[in-house]
Amino acid sequence: MARLPTGISVLDRQLGGGIPSGSIVALTASPASQVELFLYELTAARGTLYLTTIRSEEAVRDGIDRSTTRVGDPTIRDIGGDTALDLDHANDLIATLPEEANLIVDAVDPLERHDTARYRRFLNTLQTHMTNTGSVAVLHAMKGRDVPANRDLTEHVADVVFDLHTEVTANEVINRLAVPKFRGGAALEEPVKLKLAESVTIDTSRDIA
Repeated sequence: MARLPTGISVLDRQLGGGIPSGSIVALTASPASQVELFLYELTAARGTLYLTTIRSEEAVRDGIDRSTTRVGDPTIRDIGGDTALDLDHANDLIATLPEEANLIVDAVDPLERHDTARYRRFLNTLQTHMTNTGSVAVLHAMKGRDVPANRDLTEHVADVVFDLHTEVTANEVINRLAVPKFRGGAALEEPVKLKLAESVTIDTSRDIA
């Protein structure tokens, strides 16, 4: 199965070259984390359609422009709203995705709050388009106080699950990335400790018990 590099070299090495083409990736992370650094670095790997549901197009563009890491020039579209039209708008935009491209949905939470049957159809349509185009979709899912009821559906349909855990201590901020699910490859046996500062790198410091 062909692999598409994420563009984050430390992660690609851990994953044996990248993510299988045609995959849906669920990236779960705390809202108070550097997860956006992940999303921005993904845009450097290939052409990217960046769908924002909470922040405006201008806010996302400004964040990418101010980022100190390697980034691309994604097409950014705001699909935020309060009605079921959000899913229709997302489907219309996803249908324009070319072959071997990236799709980022940041964040998927508002879409997960729609009727379960409609959201399931959205995920299945997304899966079909990713397979047909050999692309990769990354659904950023927030681990907050109000997790949508359809989160289990997102993680079940996803081919790959990235779980970013951020721990704040009195002395440091510790970020660990777990990959508990990986269809078409091997899940990581243990979390990878990361530095999320100006770019995404592996933290080689040793933990002292």
